[in-house]
Amino acid sequence: MPKRFVVAASEFTDLPRFLAGFELADALTAAARHLHGAGAPDDTLSTAVGLAVRLLPGAEHAGIAEVQRGGRLRTLAWTDEAVRFAAEPRHGGREPHPDWEHLWTTPVVRTDDSEADGGGNILAGLGLRSALSLRLRADRRRLTVLTAYARKPQAFDEDATRIGRLFTAHVALALDSATVREQLTEAMRTRDLIGQATGILMERLDIDAAGAFESLVKASQRENVKLRDLARRIVDTADSAKDGVKDGAGGRGVGER
Repeated sequence: MPKRFVVAASEFTDLPRFLAGFELADALTAAARHLHGAGAPDDTLSTAVGLAVRLLPGAEHAGIAEVQRGGRLRTLAWTDEAVRFAAEPRHGGREPHPDWEHLWTTPVVRTDDSEADGGGNILAGLGLRSALSLRLRADRRRLTVLTAYARKPQAFDEDATRIGRLFTAHVALALDSATVREQLTEAMRTRDLIGQATGILMERLDIDAAGAFESLVKASQRENVKLRDLARRIVDTADSAKDGVKDGAGGRGVGER
């Protein structure tokens, strides 16, 4: 179940609309500050959809979705429920909008009027007449799409497309930066966790650090469990044993006889 992230465009009061020239440059700079200040990748995506509505001429709603090869998708952030339904036109199968397939090979797909096919389009059913879909990130397996929507036809022109491409470049940079920060933070936490588990094994088995780490690695391979998860299990078990002793539960600690 995807998390829900909703940001109102009104939160970004330092960003003017109807941008051009130096005003556009200033607005993109302010947007970049918001994006890089968001923190975690999920927060960056949440911030991006709110900024998209504020920055892109004609935009009233926005969402970000991740599409996998073969059509499966996850909706990552959206400004309102209509956007979430627009991104997932076939509930149950969770298949993306067919126009997004073009984004594997082209950076932008624009829908000028969703009612042009006689009203059968999912967007038309939601009252969304226009869409501007921009490729945010792509690799061999995944495609991340930022889409702006409007309730009137032909809402997005070349200016909106140009600003959208500039904006998604900033979003992609901020998202990469947030992802790296998150990975580094997780690596530090994992290192500390493995260090704690190694210390526990040193005390429990009366061996040195190298032997304790080797024992941890072998156990990880034997049980087919990630080293981090096994370390967490050891640390949690040791903490539970300590709590049991403090509470007078009379239980045995890990490794005790």
